[in-house]
Amino acid sequence: MPRWDPEAKERLRAAALELFAERGYDNATVAQITERAGLTRRTFSRYFADKRDVLFAGSEQLPDAMADAVRRADPALPPFQALLAALVDAGDLFAGLVSHAAQRRAIIASSPELQERERTKLAAVTEAVVEALRERGANESSAKMLAQVGITVFHTAFERWAEHPEGADFAARVREAAAELAAHLTP
Repeated sequence: MPRWDPEAKERLRAAALELFAERGYDNATVAQITERAGLTRRTFSRYFADKRDVLFAGSEQLPDAMADAVRRADPALPPFQALLAALVDAGDLFAGLVSHAAQRRAIIASSPELQERERTKLAAVTEAVVEALRERGANESSAKMLAQVGITVFHTAFERWAEHPEGADFAARVREAAAELAAHLTP
């Protein structure tokens, strides 16, 4: 067997998701994950800090990626429209996650610890977006409100996309959620 397995990370992720689904997140161990994947603890440690990291690996890049997308949006767009454009562009960030998205959401929903980590992740994204909106000219109060609403649109779109990935792509789900919000705001 080669010393480096190019599919090791995906094998570990798949094994972890299977075990989390079968036994519950709290009842699955790293040893069980590595055994199921046919790999070692050392290999696991190359890719993930702990078993939570299987679900959240890469999420630390999301705040900067979202803020950068807001900054790259057409300068002529008002702040909220720039944020929606950024959310549409964010679909590329999730292309590789579609196969695990619904399963990941269910596992997170089953664990208060994971729910807290998810909220922390979304709070970091929101703060980064607030700063990017301020750079686009929104005042602090407006930037906070727009970022929170935008992240809610993002979260709604992601949930819908995760549940039915064979339907519309992520960008279409963002547009759908934003249109739904606008329809509720129109008298």
